[in-house]
Amino acid sequence: MSQNQVLFLAKEALATALLVAGPLLGISLLVGLLVSIFQAMTQIQEQTLSFIPKILAIVAVMLVLGPWMLSVLTTYTANLFGQLGTFASY
Repeated sequence: MSQNQVLFLAKEALATALLVAGPLLGISLLVGLLVSIFQAMTQIQEQTLSFIPKILAIVAVMLVLGPWMLSVLTTYTANLFGQLGTFASY
């Protein structure tokens, strides 16, 4: 396995991870920012207030985008296993 193949595999793995985790992280960041602005405006200093909205938002995003995320991961895994023979050749 050459250095180029290893770099290609690493690049594809990182791109797939960012593609799948990006929407979850973005929604979590947006909800956290909105809750923080709400806390600053109302001067409510409850530490645990941001967890429930974030969890609900992430569950909603996973329900909506879950099939797409699974499709992306399945395609990546199928491509990886399909190219397994080329990586093991000498």
